[in-house]
Amino acid sequence: MAVPPPDPSRPAVDRLKAIMARLRDPDDGCPWDVEQDFASIAPYTIEEAYEVADAIARGDVDDLRSELGDLLLQVVYHAQMASERAWFDFDAVAGAVADKLVARHPHVFGDGEVAGAEAQRAAWEETKKHERAAKAAERGAVDHVMADVPLALPALKRAQKLQSRAARVGFDWPDADGAIAKLREELREVEDARGDRAAVTAEVGDLLFAAVNVARHLDVGAEEALQAASKRFERRFAHVEDALAARGLRPEQVDLDALEALWREAKRGEGER
Repeated sequence: MAVPPPDPSRPAVDRLKAIMARLRDPDDGCPWDVEQDFASIAPYTIEEAYEVADAIARGDVDDLRSELGDLLLQVVYHAQMASERAWFDFDAVAGAVADKLVARHPHVFGDGEVAGAEAQRAAWEETKKHERAAKAAERGAVDHVMADVPLALPALKRAQKLQSRAARVGFDWPDADGAIAKLREELREVEDARGDRAAVTAEVGDLLFAAVNVARHLDVGAEEALQAASKRFERRFAHVEDALAARGLRPEQVDLDALEALWREAKRGEGER
């Protein structure tokens, strides 16, 4: 016999938690939901975070509300699976982050003072550094500067975080000129490595890493800059396709010079030469 969903008059988060527990019930839940584990759900969690960012970028408030709900579902899903193993539950997750926010904002919830947003960012990072050191000491391990930079971050964003961590302990170029010179050096090494698949793959990786370092020194988010560049490329190529379609043609039916001319036309239309 079908079981009705939890009472909609319950507090929304409690209702959501109850629905998730019901879906995970090994006897009467959803077979797909019961099958899942942390590893299988993790890609969905990452995807939902990107969809939140996309809704923000598009300025779509209704979509943002929906995508935030989907992201919240991921938190509830992981917490439910942890609760089934008696590790922790949703309330423990919420309580821990609430405690962390209070501890990291003594200027709001205590007697501390900060001079501004940048000073608060520095204080936040200093607090995190002490927390990492304490965790390492508990394990009897070395307090590695980059130990907690997540592997699942987008590659450009992770590279920039790793470089920032190294810079905090003095391992950095003094200015952007050094980073730009290193980028040129890495490009030459890519050119020299052509013909050797393994070597050129490694050198291209070094080239990209060096480009991220230039972005960091110029106070540019590498991930965001590449996203913007990709959008420009997509938009301009669509212009090329539209112009050709008006002539009854497709890109593969014309030569590179014709494509390049339309590409330049698209750039001029956006105010670029």
